Amino acid sequence: MKNIFKLVTVLLISLVFIKCGNGGKFDVAKGKVGQLTTETTVQELETIFKNDSIVKILSEGAKGDNYFQDDDEYEIYEKGGKHLLTITPKEQLDSTSTLKSIKILDERFKTASGLNLKSTFEEINANNIINKVETSFSSASLFLDELNATIAIDKEELGIKENNMQKVSKEQIPDLAKIKSFIIWFN
Repeated sequence: MKNIFKLVTVLLISLVFIKCGNGGKFDVAKGKVGQLTTETTVQELETIFKNDSIVKILSEGAKGDNYFQDDDEYEIYEKGGKHLLTITPKEQLDSTSTLKSIKILDERFKTASGLNLKSTFEEINANNIINKVETSFSSASLFLDELNATIAIDKEELGIKENNMQKVSKEQIPDLAKIKSFIIWFN
């Protein structure tokens, strides 16, 4: 009887470790994407993603000729080539800068409510508070203050032609509309 109790205890503990096995690698919350937080700096990316590949797309910074310069971007790829994240720092060309935003590109990243890139509008609306909807030429952006996130839905999913600035409300978005992009902001 004692041995069965030990065996059951070991199995339960093993299941807990297996369930939590990713170590939060794909958890998303306000101020957190995987191991990245509001305190993470650009120089820490090499350590955090030591088993992955980082592609650096650097701007010209304040020294460049381009008035409308792009932000630095750090694209994170899993071994095997899967694009996981695109990270934008607050300050360009500064390794001590913290992060401004993280674009999530892999469906394994998800919130406690299950929100991920494969979520439909119906799932987003049922499990999150949509604070605002804004329209651009090609998409409708949903603002989720509880996550400090924006989710873009392509206008094609809404049955609206691109290059049309027609205002879109939550009620106009079809339940099966899919996510075009999912960005967490760290400001």
